[in-house]
Amino acid sequence: MDEELRSLTERLRAESGGTPQYERLRATQDLDALASVLTASGQPLWARELAAFRLGLAGDRRAFETLVLLLNHRDPPRCASAAHALARLGDPRTARAAAALATNELRVAYALHPVRLLTELRAPESVPALITTLRRRLRPHDPYRKVALACVEGLGTLADPRAEPVLTEALAHPALAEAAVHALSRIPGPRSPHAPPGRRIPGPR
Repeated sequence: MDEELRSLTERLRAESGGTPQYERLRATQDLDALASVLTASGQPLWARELAAFRLGLAGDRRAFETLVLLLNHRDPPRCASAAHALARLGDPRTARAAAALATNELRVAYALHPVRLLTELRAPESVPALITTLRRRLRPHDPYRKVALACVEGLGTLADPRAEPVLTEALAHPALAEAAVHALSRIPGPRSPHAPPGRRIPGPR
């Protein structure tokens, strides 16, 4: 069994009280039955989450809207499960949606999992969104250090030269400096041995 699915089913078993509906949704192989839960009225959140997650793992794009809503939920385990399913869904809309959530300052408290999802997707939207989000987190007294650190780590994983300026700025922040050094070391390109980490040797003008 997928490890994230195992974690989700254990969490939702407790949340649902192990009802017959839960057991049906956990066991069924009928994708239409799962999809019907997403459109039926009066369904509990745990049922929608379980149905959307299983559809996502199956690559059924009917799960997309529900998973995106869960990706920005106030409950971190729901966000993590939604990100896992979205990464496997294969819907071309996913990266754009994750970028919109990651860069929405009104929802920045819930941006951690969209940022991590963008890193995993390696989509064209990923690097610009992580740069934008990280630059905002470098303001004085910004409280969202976990989001900032996820951006630094993600940009290191993606190793795109466009991230070098903002990662260099992150060196001045003690909570981010070590990760920023590591991220900069992963960006390809010649550097002077006497330059700070991440500094490139200036090219001809």
